[in-house]
Amino acid sequence: MGLLSEGSPLAWDETKALAQHVREHGIEQFINMYARLKDRQGDVLKWGDEVEYIIVRFDDEGRAVQVSLRAQEILAKLNEKEAADPQGVKSLWRPEYGAYMIEGTPGKPYGGLLAHFNVVEANMRYRRMEVAALLPPNEFVMSITNFPRLGCPGFTFPPAVPTPDDESCAARSNFFPDEAIFPGHPRFKTLTRNIRQRRGEKVSINLPIFPDSATKTPVEGSIPSLPNHVHMDAMGFGMGCCCLQLTFQACNISEARTLYDQLTPMCPIMLALTAASPAYRGYLTDVDCRWNVISASVDCRTKEERGELPLKNDRFRIYKSRYDSIDSYLSPAGDKYNDVPLVLDETLYKRLREGDIDHLLAQHIAHLFIRDSVSLFSEKVHQNDREDTDHFENIQSTNWQTMRFKPPPPNSPIGWRVEFRPCEAQLTDFENAAIVCFVVLLTRVILSYQLDFLIPISKVDENMQNSQKRGAVLTERFWFKKNITAIPTGEGVPPQTAAPLPTQQQNGTAEKEEDQEYELMTIDQIINGKGTFPGLVPLINSYLGSMDVDADTHCTIQQYLKLIQKRASGELMTTASWIRKEVVQHPEYKNDSVLGEGICYDLLRKAKDIQDGVLACPELLGNNISSKTTDNIPAAIEKHLTKRC
Repeated sequence: MGLLSEGSPLAWDETKALAQHVREHGIEQFINMYARLKDRQGDVLKWGDEVEYIIVRFDDEGRAVQVSLRAQEILAKLNEKEAADPQGVKSLWRPEYGAYMIEGTPGKPYGGLLAHFNVVEANMRYRRMEVAALLPPNEFVMSITNFPRLGCPGFTFPPAVPTPDDESCAARSNFFPDEAIFPGHPRFKTLTRNIRQRRGEKVSINLPIFPDSATKTPVEGSIPSLPNHVHMDAMGFGMGCCCLQLTFQACNISEARTLYDQLTPMCPIMLALTAASPAYRGYLTDVDCRWNVISASVDCRTKEERGELPLKNDRFRIYKSRYDSIDSYLSPAGDKYNDVPLVLDETLYKRLREGDIDHLLAQHIAHLFIRDSVSLFSEKVHQNDREDTDHFENIQSTNWQTMRFKPPPPNSPIGWRVEFRPCEAQLTDFENAAIVCFVVLLTRVILSYQLDFLIPISKVDENMQNSQKRGAVLTERFWFKKNITAIPTGEGVPPQTAAPLPTQQQNGTAEKEEDQEYELMTIDQIINGKGTFPGLVPLINSYLGSMDVDADTHCTIQQYLKLIQKRASGELMTTASWIRKEVVQHPEYKNDSVLGEGICYDLLRKAKDIQDGVLACPELLGNNISSKTTDNIPAAIEKHLTKRC
């Protein structure tokens, strides 16, 4: 969720009055931080995952299912282990937006050894069991992207009722009660209230309904202008969703900027490949992913900033929500692909340049800082800009984008990092581990083979919208680089020599015209290859073939890569397609796009049995899933843990 400062939250009027103060001091903090850390070199490759979970309560007698609002109670127990032994725990737990959500990460980051890929799934399994041990017999922890009946009457336990007319409430939603917001940290309700007040009205999320033979319009609760859309009106509908994220520590700032850029075109590809959320507020929708839901759920732009009224009281016309895809590349090689005009604060940009920040990084920061702070604590207003970074992180951490470029924290051994944020949560630890290991291996291949995925930002934006459509992994085509082994060049980038590739060799005849550099491909072609395009999994296998991999790790990785390949080809379903199939084939479904209580109960009961390995699901997972995952890497390999990247 980002920065979790402690203190007394200020009201919106007070926060708004300090917006420029936060921006100016945040910029000074970044300049000072950059001066200290820009030349930092030789950090060890470290990486880790974050899985968000929902606590679900089953009423077997009534065939009903709800979210359990006990995250704060459970989190307190989970955090006791960390408090007692911060360096020895196998997992770390943090609050999330929903009072029914928790976020788990490994106790320590993984490193540069291939054997670490064999530990990921076991650690995820441990996390799930650790939470399960604290739950009563009728409650379960599930890694589902969203609860399909979130916002329906009676969706919480204990029961809570929305209070849209209560001015003291944070959300004032017609559907989502304040009790469903995590109560243990003031950040969450403060963000909810301040985003609504800054916008000048409640947020408005509208998804096209899945058109079935008996679908009724207008949809109940829809707004008049969009009668065939499912309407939602609270931050909780977006931030109450779960996801799977990865963070990588780079060797230095240059490598971090390269990874940030090269992974950006992969964001829509991975969003479509991990699609897992086709149902909202008790309806099947015509989308498969959460991304635009969250984007709209925290869209604090005023009507002037959205372009609905001419600018009068506000500074900028802002084209995206503060939760969206990135707007510019950071590496010199990416500069020529920054084809979308960037709205930025010119005064802050000038100050960054005076502070010895290069153009690409300065425009990135100045673009993030067109936003106001939407959460500020009285104890954090006045800071030492040479030592503190809270004002910078205040705005940095509330720009929730597909990629996040993360400077080292102050007084920390942690280096320059990149966060990969688009993936949806999957039902099983096996699937989540497969996605994590695929993306991490892809970063190793990008750096080893010096691959070039860069395409214009406008094409990435187009891909992001297409990736969320129903069945996009099979029916949509995505802009992708044709010759990914053409080494990227740019001002300040020295000539380099890529590691040899057995599949697609550079021939010195790379096409020069920009419109010939990329083409529309299916995800199957991107992942598995076509013609002269090698495919990402074959490239990973080529990389692995040159490495010394122990037998168990090799077996596990191959199972993960096969899952990715089969999801891409359509041999296996995405989670979204599986959920949609389960609903429309349910005997209680009336071809009306409605996901009733009994359907939801049966759906999540089945999903729970699949995640626990009680029920096989070959259409989702394939057959004979038995990875060699283990809690620890072999002792013979462990001595190499200090190997540097």
